[in-house]
Amino acid sequence: MERPAINENSPAWMACVWISFTLSVFLTCAGIYGLPVEIWIKGYMMMGLMFSIGSCFTLAKTVRDNHEAKKLINRVSEAKTERILHDFELKDAARHVA
Repeated sequence: MERPAINENSPAWMACVWISFTLSVFLTCAGIYGLPVEIWIKGYMMMGLMFSIGSCFTLAKTVRDNHEAKKLINRVSEAKTERILHDFELKDAARHVA
């Protein structure tokens, strides 16, 4: 059975993703810092930003884990199917020889 190819992201894509993430967090923090409100409101908004970022990472990891689990289940099912077909072909070949 062939092993599935591992799709790796290109270095350019990884750089784009990390630059985009860093820039968005930095600019949001700068916007919160520049707001003409009391410090406790800024703190509350920063806390909300940090919780949102954490939730996004958790959601992305969960979606990826579910996808990987489905791929594993499909590979196991395919292996079982291949084994059943192989056993059937052996029995069929044995009947024709005998």
